[in-house]
Amino acid sequence: MSDILETTLCGIQLKNPVIAASGTFGFGEEYAGLFDVGILGGISSKGLTLNGSYGNKGIRVWETPSGMLNSIGLQNPGVDSFVAHESKIMRSFGCCAIANLGGHSEEDYIDGARRLNDADIDMLELNISCPNVKTGGMAYGMQPEFAADITAKVKAITRFPLIVKLTPNAPDIVAVAKACEQAGADGLSLVNTFLGMAIDIAQRKPVFNNVYAGLSGPAIKPIALRMVHSVAHAVNIPVIGMGGIASANDALEFIMAGATAVQIGAATFSDYRTMGRCIEGLERYCIDNDIKSITELIGIV
Repeated sequence: MSDILETTLCGIQLKNPVIAASGTFGFGEEYAGLFDVGILGGISSKGLTLNGSYGNKGIRVWETPSGMLNSIGLQNPGVDSFVAHESKIMRSFGCCAIANLGGHSEEDYIDGARRLNDADIDMLELNISCPNVKTGGMAYGMQPEFAADITAKVKAITRFPLIVKLTPNAPDIVAVAKACEQAGADGLSLVNTFLGMAIDIAQRKPVFNNVYAGLSGPAIKPIALRMVHSVAHAVNIPVIGMGGIASANDALEFIMAGATAVQIGAATFSDYRTMGRCIEGLERYCIDNDIKSITELIGIV
């Protein structure tokens, strides 16, 4: 593959702007037998917590028109296991390795970030946007002051470029983005899932034990694209766009809206070849339109 798709994200060079989204790709090994994971620009790890978690009980995934609801609850092996084992698996693929860190408390985030300093990764993605945990998570990303506070504290500890993952459920996502930038974030990723709900009409009760769950997939793309455009034009740090991307054309929209890179998640569940096809499509678009570098398209809209 040519270098036409190379891009730089927070000082780290990516072979292309396509990153596997956190929570949809494990640590890469789950898909390694299906395609060459090394073709990706990067992998964002399963959402990590300080201590391992089995996640939520009951139904975890529910299909919706043009999307899906999930209530996984950050099932993961824990930060220490990741440092010792899973991070090495991610590194073996030869693409950008991003650790996604969640937390149930300020102490969890700070201690987790400190321990992740021992991992062989490239970036830290601070997840203050997960809607599927009862404490922490999205609560930190709803208001600018809370987002800025946890961002500043983690930034003071981590040795890696810090990306803050934002929730679309915030009353003013642009204000949250600006607060994170001012607090020291090196980049932003958005959007995480929208809060949604499903009801089992036969049993006359919510499908999910937590009642609400996270909506992803093509249904959210137009709203996610609008939010990425708004944030990218309001801050001076790079943005990773996500939300319903299922093709090269989708990815191009996010890049033209201002995203330096994109993350693809739900589409991988329906077709594991989606990210590979997206990379091929991006390169084809650049060649067909005499674009010398994909970076020429960032934020042109």
